[in-house]
Amino acid sequence: MAAAGCVPVRVCHQEIVRFDLEIKAAVQELEQMAKEQDKESEKQALLREVENHKKQMLSNQAAWRKANLACKIAIDNSEKDQLLQGRDSLRQRKTTKESLAESASNITESLMGISRMMSQQVQQSEETVQTLANSSRTILEANEEFKSMSGTIQLGRKLITKYNRRELTDKLLIFLALALFLATVLYILKKRLFPFL
Repeated sequence: MAAAGCVPVRVCHQEIVRFDLEIKAAVQELEQMAKEQDKESEKQALLREVENHKKQMLSNQAAWRKANLACKIAIDNSEKDQLLQGRDSLRQRKTTKESLAESASNITESLMGISRMMSQQVQQSEETVQTLANSSRTILEANEEFKSMSGTIQLGRKLITKYNRRELTDKLLIFLALALFLATVLYILKKRLFPFL
């Protein structure tokens, strides 16, 4: 029964190690993305979130170590009791096995609780990273659109400047044509009305 109880404990240990590695990777990725943020407010908010994840990670690791220690102590105590009481009595052996199985069950329950907490933390970290990645993508797209609009605005400005210059040239040409027309009219009038001049 005790041996059977050790299998879930080993499984929980493996799950916790896996979650621990996933959380560390997600937190490192989140920290890197936070450092790459342009806006200081967003950078600081993400760094605070990274700090919270790190604290939670340390808390989980402490709980895991505590559960491991409790498991080792329970096994050591059980072995000591078995050695002290001897192996003559079947009833004593049965009690020791039941006690060991109960300890293993309690430790398994504790480790499963830690495993669930770490699983939730992994999911939360992944969601945060995904949200940040989507946010960064949106910002990049907006930036590209802004660059495109900026190019269009600059082109529009150049066209307006060009049209303003052309308008000035047109006004000057109209003025010269009008002046020439008036000079011609005056010359004709002068020749008709005052031919002797």
